[in-house]
Amino acid sequence: MTDTTDTALPREVPATKAVPPLLDASDVWSDQMVATTGIPVYDVPFVSVGGGMGSFVTVDYLRVAGNVPAEDIRVLSNLDHPWQTYEYLTRVSQLPRSRRIRSDSASRPDNLWGFPSYALQEAWRTRSLKPLTQVFLEPDFADFYTPLLGTVLDGIAREADRIRYREMLVRGEVQVVRRRDGGGYFTLLSPAGEATAGHVAFRSRDVHLAVGYPGLRFLPDMQAFRERMNDFHHVVNGYEDHEHVYQALLHRPGTVLVRGGGVVASAVLHRLITDRLEHGAETRIVHLFRTYFAGSHGPHPWARRRGRDGWAFQGFNYPKSAWGGQLRARMRRLEGAERVRMYEQIGGTTTPSRRHWRAALRVAREAGWYQQLTGKIADLRLDAAGMTATIGRADGLTNARVDYVIDCTGLNGDITEHRVLGDLLRHSGAGRNVLGRLDVGRAFDVRGTESGAGRLYATGAAAFGGYFPGVDTFLGLQLAAQDVIDDIARRGHCDHMGPASSVGRWLKWATGRQI
Repeated sequence: MTDTTDTALPREVPATKAVPPLLDASDVWSDQMVATTGIPVYDVPFVSVGGGMGSFVTVDYLRVAGNVPAEDIRVLSNLDHPWQTYEYLTRVSQLPRSRRIRSDSASRPDNLWGFPSYALQEAWRTRSLKPLTQVFLEPDFADFYTPLLGTVLDGIAREADRIRYREMLVRGEVQVVRRRDGGGYFTLLSPAGEATAGHVAFRSRDVHLAVGYPGLRFLPDMQAFRERMNDFHHVVNGYEDHEHVYQALLHRPGTVLVRGGGVVASAVLHRLITDRLEHGAETRIVHLFRTYFAGSHGPHPWARRRGRDGWAFQGFNYPKSAWGGQLRARMRRLEGAERVRMYEQIGGTTTPSRRHWRAALRVAREAGWYQQLTGKIADLRLDAAGMTATIGRADGLTNARVDYVIDCTGLNGDITEHRVLGDLLRHSGAGRNVLGRLDVGRAFDVRGTESGAGRLYATGAAAFGGYFPGVDTFLGLQLAAQDVIDDIARRGHCDHMGPASSVGRWLKWATGRQI
């Protein structure tokens, strides 16, 4: 075994082969077992696996609130920068940097204090009171204020530089995380690509998982069509790069079927409608809802959601009380079936109600080139004449001739589809929660994986279904990171940030001072 100082930790690791059989078969690894394989071992107290937004936010809290030096943290990732996947998904789902995202003004992943808010920052930058007026009037007299994607990403880039994120980043593919005999964990890392060399292992007290969604969710009809026709061109997912659809429709008339009622569906429709109204496309749109909402709906008067024209409207992913009010407090007390019922009550597919977008949709509907249907796709067929979608409705089957299908039904794959998460379930004592994701405690510690003084934490999409519902949002990642850091501080491994130190560290943030 090779023990190497932090300054010698590799930034790029060599190519890899499969996990050695001795290690692959063992639930708990000893130092001697790893030494036998010849794998180099690097010691660092805290490892974050993923390298996306969840890793960034947690590491930011650890560096700022926990006052942990960069030398004691390593982020293991195949990403060049933490916003890489997020920016890709927003771009392909028709939310470029110039568009506003679905995030609150104070939900700042680059600023754990949330001050100044995005609205205040924009008001200062543009020398306009409009953003502040919108916040004051929302949601009854104005749409919710939300920031521009470009503003958000630029702020994250600045904060990444300030906390020396790149010094903590080690590029590669994480294969497994296993408990260590004697406490703590081993994390085995290898690069993506062809297998030509070996692994490196990180021996740490704590491990944090923020690996995002396991993958795209393809509904059975879409999967069957792709497998049967070997066609990835005419039927696409909203989270895939499908720019070819819009370019083709700009050059010739066509019909596109959009399935879904969430924020991605609304963004895709906005792009299709804008291309027709402003760029001369002659596109006809068939919009398929699984559930049609004609008006407000909910189990009782105190839990109702606005709806109209098929859409369920909600400013953010969850009611605001899910992040810091009564709903959050109540959820932390619920177990089993009661927690499932609460998730069912507050969940569901929603999209923000934005006046300009609804006005454009109304124009398209009144002009007759936007049609709504309610039902499910029963079959998709492609022949020389084009593609036919057979839709099962309450009154029977109906056929629609379309040129493209854009499916906007989500990212929710099973956690066993992810290599690291699936391995945890098999070898590290992790279990599933009431909704099938990783079972975490109130501090986002993965239950059943304790290893001596070490803890394994999971935040983001993998922890959905736990005691905190809004895990896969900017504010949710921040609140989860706060719980993780508080737990590490209680265990004596980082600082508690008090009022005085908070003011001092905010001043460092405001002046851009590197830490």
